[in-house]
Amino acid sequence: MHNPPRTRNRISSIDLLRGLVMVIMALDHTRDFFHMDAWTRNPLDPETTSLGLYFTRWITHFCAPVFVFLAGSSAFLQSNYKSKPELSIFLITRGLWLIFIELLVINFAFSFDPGYHIIAIQVIWAIGISMVFLGFLCWLPFRVLLVICLLIIFGHNLLNYYETGKNHFSLFYSLLHKGQSFSLGNKRELLVFYPFLPWLGVMLAGYCFAALFGKLEGPARRKTFMRFGLLILIFFFFLRFSNIYGDAFKWGTESSVMRTIFSFLNTEKYPPSLLYICMTLGPAIFLLGLWDKARGKLADFISVYGRVPFFYYILHFFLIHTLAMLAFFMRGHNLSEGINSEKNPVFFIVPGEGFNLWVVYAVWILVFLSLYPLCAWYDKYKKSHRENKFLSYL
Repeated sequence: MHNPPRTRNRISSIDLLRGLVMVIMALDHTRDFFHMDAWTRNPLDPETTSLGLYFTRWITHFCAPVFVFLAGSSAFLQSNYKSKPELSIFLITRGLWLIFIELLVINFAFSFDPGYHIIAIQVIWAIGISMVFLGFLCWLPFRVLLVICLLIIFGHNLLNYYETGKNHFSLFYSLLHKGQSFSLGNKRELLVFYPFLPWLGVMLAGYCFAALFGKLEGPARRKTFMRFGLLILIFFFFLRFSNIYGDAFKWGTESSVMRTIFSFLNTEKYPPSLLYICMTLGPAIFLLGLWDKARGKLADFISVYGRVPFFYYILHFFLIHTLAMLAFFMRGHNLSEGINSEKNPVFFIVPGEGFNLWVVYAVWILVFLSLYPLCAWYDKYKKSHRENKFLSYL
């Protein structure tokens, strides 16, 4: 591939799509802290869920894969103004920084537990460790990277056959592909929610896909992206219908057409299966084409969140949990009840307590709207302080 021009222009469709998934992401986290059934009921169980609850959870499936995919795309686009050594060092150091933030900051924001009795590694860890690997892999020829990406995405579900019937795996394998819990002693536990192998495949997919931004422009890019997204969706529907490969969850005929659709769309996220990746990235790539020239006040508003995603991500967790804590006290609980870690792995949350979905949606709207002024300020601050390299880590 030829070397792209060393420019630093942002791609508006990336900021818009990333901003949209950041806003939607807050809905699922608001549900975690405010919905009455968040800790006692599977919102995707076709037999017990409702349309509103299923949709509220399912629509947020798009957030993590799109976030990781676009992180890969952004890494490739940084080669426009970074040399290969600079890009490699940046990816490795930022990846390690994200892992540190996941372990110490995000875990505290989620639990409010200064003792860190539960340590969960989730999407920020997945992005961080994938960036570390990408920092080394980016030295490889582009075609080799593309092959590695396709092998991971299309082949990692073969590991499901190895995992069948096994109840326990080593920590390394759990981090690689099969999430589970591990005792750390002293009443502490490690929860692996995001095994990194398939997420690395998603990041590599975003990295390789971004090459098209330099090769295509205007209507050609728009049509190519939209067609590519539709082809991925068609592939998803045919492979999902076959029930042969690509997901650990088989779909089946349920008691109604709606519940059968629920079963069909209920693909595995932990770790993200081939079908889950296709179901989410197909529409995402389509929207990158559709919104290639998107303009207007709404697009500008949403894009602000997409230009400061990590800043917004950290703030929204603290805000949601703080609001949940206030609601906990308003329901008549006291401080000692809120920090009883033996009963409540997350402080100020009681499984089975909470609110209806309409309250969840009201709090969600309050959260992302109230964070907009801070995000807009930080967006302007970053633009006016490009010389501050530390800002690129936030």
